[in-house]
Amino acid sequence: MSALLLVEDDPTMGPLLASALTANGHEVSWQRTGASALAQAAVQGFDLVLLDLGLPDVDGVDLCRQLKQRQPECVVVILTARKEEMDVIVGLESGADDYLMKPFRLTELLARLRAHLRRATLTEPVPTTPFESGDLWVDVSSRRCRVAGVELALRPKEFDLLARLVAEPGRAVTREALMSDVWDDNWFGSTKTLDVHIAALRHRLDAAAVAANANRVPTITTLRGHGYRLEDSSSG
Repeated sequence: MSALLLVEDDPTMGPLLASALTANGHEVSWQRTGASALAQAAVQGFDLVLLDLGLPDVDGVDLCRQLKQRQPECVVVILTARKEEMDVIVGLESGADDYLMKPFRLTELLARLRAHLRRATLTEPVPTTPFESGDLWVDVSSRRCRVAGVELALRPKEFDLLARLVAEPGRAVTREALMSDVWDDNWFGSTKTLDVHIAALRHRLDAAAVAANANRVPTITTLRGHGYRLEDSSSG
């Protein structure tokens, strides 16, 4: 049984979600404010957090950041009615692993939670030799990344995506392969989360390159209708 923190202020949706999640094998702690969620996280460890961004007392993005600082290994899924993609990107930048737009289907939410829990328990062999291309250095075994020698902190899913792309530099990687390897073989619902995470990863790499005055950082190319490719700069 997984321990799940539900942070939702809606008096109708909160109990319904808590009841449905409990019926599907989760031990649920429903909190209606950011303050009570932080207080609960201080005394109990959680495997998953379902977090509404529109809370009455604190900004959901700030709360996400604080929860991730307290429990780094916990999977955070944002529940949001906000339609702007930038809100979602900011949420992912704050440490969230995934998001769902309201209204959503319970079946999709449950499937995604199962996928995240499976991924969290997988142990996979990792390359022992760090990847180097131009100014980018990635060591999958230690989960470390550097741009021009400067350490770059990536969110878990951002690093997983980068690790998958550097495994085949210069080769096209399909959307299906990325979703299967980084999320789960049985992923249910929209793959839009892949595009948002790729956008966040690009932003971090670009910002690090500018900060380090590095001009030989590999880029991630979008292959429309197919997937993505890491442009290996080691020969440039």
